Amino acid sequence: MPSVSKNQRTTACIALSIKKGETPRSYSAEAAKMADSMTLQQLTDYCKLPIKK
Repeated sequence: MPSVSKNQRTTACIALSIKKGETPRSYSAEAAKMADSMTLQQLTDYCKLPIKK
């Protein structure tokens, strides 16, 4: 499922980085919450797919 907005895509990419352990959870509370609720594959898909128009 593609991202709906640029902000959503950015948050998903930060969440992916948090999930991989590359970024501290304190960087973004919203992205940390997203990282907890989504799988690694879902986050990867959100980051690589184009923004839905």
